[in-house]
Amino acid sequence: MKQLDKFDLNDIKSFDIKEYIFKVLSHWKLFLIMLFLGVLIAFYVNKRAVRLYSLDSIITVKEEQNPLFNSSTNIAFNWGGPSDKVENIITILQSRTHNEKVVRKLEYYINYLQDGSFRKEDVYGKVPFSITMDTLSYQLLNTPIKLEFLENNEVLVTTDFEEEKFTLINYHNNTKESYTTDKKTYSETFKLRSIVKSPFSEFNVKMPFSEFRIEPKRPNSKLSNATYYILFSDFNGTVKKYQNIKVGSKKDGTSIIELVLTGANKKRIEDYINTSVKVLDKDQQKQKIEYALRTKKYIDTVFHDAATNLKKIEEDLGNFKQQSGVYDLSSQGQSLLEGVTELDKQQQEVNDRLQYYDSLERYITSNDEIGQDIPAPVNLGIEDANIAKNIVELVELSKQKKNLEQTVTPDYPPLKNIKDNIDITRNVVLENLSNLKSQTITNLNNIKRRMGTFNSRLNTLPKKEQGLIKYERNYNITATNYEYLKQKQYEAGTAIAANVSDIKILDKAKDVGQGPITPNTLFNYLVGALLGLGLPFVYILIKEALNNKIVTVEEIEKAYKIPVLGVIGSGKIESYLAVFDSPKSSLSESFRALRSNIQFLFKKGGNSKTVVITSSVSGEGKTLCSINMASVFAMSDKKTILIGLDLRKPKLHDDFDVSNETGVVNYLIGQKELCEVIQKTRIPNLDIITSGPIPPNPSELLISDQAEEMMVYLKENYDYIIIDTPPVGLVADAIELFKYADAIVYIIRQNYTQRGMPKMIDDKYINGEVKNISYVLNDFKIKDTYGYGYGYGYGYGYGGYGKYQNGYHANEKESWLKKLFKK
Repeated sequence: MKQLDKFDLNDIKSFDIKEYIFKVLSHWKLFLIMLFLGVLIAFYVNKRAVRLYSLDSIITVKEEQNPLFNSSTNIAFNWGGPSDKVENIITILQSRTHNEKVVRKLEYYINYLQDGSFRKEDVYGKVPFSITMDTLSYQLLNTPIKLEFLENNEVLVTTDFEEEKFTLINYHNNTKESYTTDKKTYSETFKLRSIVKSPFSEFNVKMPFSEFRIEPKRPNSKLSNATYYILFSDFNGTVKKYQNIKVGSKKDGTSIIELVLTGANKKRIEDYINTSVKVLDKDQQKQKIEYALRTKKYIDTVFHDAATNLKKIEEDLGNFKQQSGVYDLSSQGQSLLEGVTELDKQQQEVNDRLQYYDSLERYITSNDEIGQDIPAPVNLGIEDANIAKNIVELVELSKQKKNLEQTVTPDYPPLKNIKDNIDITRNVVLENLSNLKSQTITNLNNIKRRMGTFNSRLNTLPKKEQGLIKYERNYNITATNYEYLKQKQYEAGTAIAANVSDIKILDKAKDVGQGPITPNTLFNYLVGALLGLGLPFVYILIKEALNNKIVTVEEIEKAYKIPVLGVIGSGKIESYLAVFDSPKSSLSESFRALRSNIQFLFKKGGNSKTVVITSSVSGEGKTLCSINMASVFAMSDKKTILIGLDLRKPKLHDDFDVSNETGVVNYLIGQKELCEVIQKTRIPNLDIITSGPIPPNPSELLISDQAEEMMVYLKENYDYIIIDTPPVGLVADAIELFKYADAIVYIIRQNYTQRGMPKMIDDKYINGEVKNISYVLNDFKIKDTYGYGYGYGYGYGYGGYGKYQNGYHANEKESWLKKLFKK
């Protein structure tokens, strides 16, 4: 029997695409139902899923300078470094610090909700009121607070407590504390309170666990009969959520940056992106002019001192002229004054320059972070372009390093590269400063030598003229310094006033009716339809792959050499006497067709014809076929006898309502004469010999001499002999009876007989051991052939035989419990 279950590769080789198409088409109802279910599920998913939207903003980052400034002015007032580093801006936009500023500014930890079809929906930007908190007070965390606006300017505040312990949060210092309550629900009504000198009114809500103020956005806003919820979220969690904003270069190698944010509320996304850009712009401007602000503050202080000194020196000069009576210098004295004044000016500038170089060198040497507190070059302009460039680069690298250290580990490769570049640039700056200091010291020594020459010549002038020159000299030096500081004060003010943002907004985030990016309704419907159509295909493939039953006549003809005699349709019958009870039924026509076809199997010249009807296993319909084949022969006025030689499982007597107390077994063992076991039936011309009692040795009885004598007698007295035999796949009794047969009918039942079962009898046919045999396909249904062949459309049940081998072997009797576990 194991061989019957083996998979036959010939099934693959003989695959019929047309047959498979008909199989698919036969399940059209399944496809239609599954398609409907797939589309229905897709509709539910589309309605149930949260709609997510995506908005974007495009900005450009480019250093903007005042064209009136020269290089030294830019150094003096813009040593914050260039802000056109795209990677630096991208890092800032995704940093925790920046997003904390944006979340605090927008108070995005306050959620405005309203009941929706499937969930509480975010209605930020649609509510007619806003929540104002005292940031010093604690708020109930992650628990919805229901606001029901009633008539008479009242609001009912309700909170359901599912647990006894809750968390409160203070947004001012971001601290939390526990709150315990034994109440399941808190509910309180608050009245509207007018605000002094304001067209608005407000609700002051003060509860043990929360305190806030409800402020209508517009005067006379109608809030009655509306219900909303507010939810206070964790501050750090909210910041982390918005740190997921996507920021990147619009195109590699450019300074264009794109900000993309996804969420369920377009207004919330729009406000966040635009506010994030505003906060960035403000911080960048502040950082850019921070050095200029500190420098101007210092200049203002020095300028005030210089103005005071100048006024005092001017008064001293006037007093000296009145006391000495000397008001004008001689031509020689005037010439010496001009020369020494110029040298004094040069010496002051060189000393200031040298002092600044020393200060700058100490700062760069002693500080790892080069930032906005770098010493300000107030009284000089650094004309060395390399020094200016390197210092700007050093400040920028330090800023990038500081920003990266907030978000990455020390082993991050770009951070290590920045540190290496800082060390290289610092060494270059220190080397340039050293060279510059040497040159400056040389210039200072030259000025001092020239100053000594002028001082010697001044000593030759009269004493009063020398005194006047001294006062004039001090006045000129102070006046020159005053004018220089005045110019620098103007430049500093201009630098601050003319500060231009490096952040330019090309496209603001804006709701222009963008549809949701998820769910993709069309895609979901397509997936639902494909699954609705695909799953039945999979079902059919699996069903056909696991199905080893014979279905069509074509399968029989392809697999076996024994010809097919005919087909018996399927339908509903009240008894096995289908031909007699319903002679005009399609089933009766099936057996009449078999009666005609079987004539080609009989040898010519014989008077009596014997037909042996068998099958592979029980339940395939051989008894039904035996009864109705005998009936159609008898109803054609042919004397016919039906013999029940299925001695192990007698059944014919039940269908003809005759006694089975005596039968062929009694004759074969010599208890009865043959005429005593032949019984009449209600069908004219049809006699029957039942099996009789079940013998212990049925095979031996069938090969006895008595059996042969019986067949001789019956052939002499009947036109047709129909023998109902046991299945050849289970016992060998039927094969012993083949020698009496003029024609053998082998019954195959559609969707019941396994494909390998008829193989044994087919091999005997090929080897010549069996002749005049044909297959008959029983219980044929058109829907099971998927459009192939032909049939009649009826059905019947068998009963009695069970599944294949039941009742044919003595050791097969099992308890109902074992049968249950087998199932």
